[in-house]
Amino acid sequence: MRWGMLIDLKKCIGCHACTVACQQEHNLPFGERWNRVLRVGPVGEYPNLTSYFLPVPCMHCEDAPCVDGCPTGASRKRADGIVVVDELKCVGCKFCMVACPYGVRHYNEEKGIVEKCIMCFDRLDEGKAPRCVETCQLKARYIGDLDDPNSEIVQLIRKKSARPLHEELGTRPAVYYIFP
Repeated sequence: MRWGMLIDLKKCIGCHACTVACQQEHNLPFGERWNRVLRVGPVGEYPNLTSYFLPVPCMHCEDAPCVDGCPTGASRKRADGIVVVDELKCVGCKFCMVACPYGVRHYNEEKGIVEKCIMCFDRLDEGKAPRCVETCQLKARYIGDLDDPNSEIVQLIRKKSARPLHEELGTRPAVYYIFP
């Protein structure tokens, strides 16, 4: 079992509801966002230009440089593939922030530790969807088991030719995108 997420960028309208829901769920400080939503574009060639929104949570990489580089073992991967940070072991050295090629880790000044998206593993353990998935009114996000070839997420990844961000980095992210 390996948890994964699929985000359909054709459906995302950049409303930031996922970002706000995440901040509320995890009681994050005002400026801390575990799920940034970027605007990409314009892309293409005139007159056929377009732009789209790109939500960027932690990619929960299978070969996670943040886990490999953590000097205290605070960053680790659960058996289900979710990358987490142990608050009791994190010393706030920020090495994981440098190691992460996606820039999704945040230093919490108040706590003196690094934090990131945890794919709402506590909700998943209870059989609930992560807050960002649950909140998306346009159903642009899917969650599921990447190891199950019959799961909805795997079927959609195949059918829609979804791919992760920066596949060339070789970190094997668990977040896939359907690009416009």
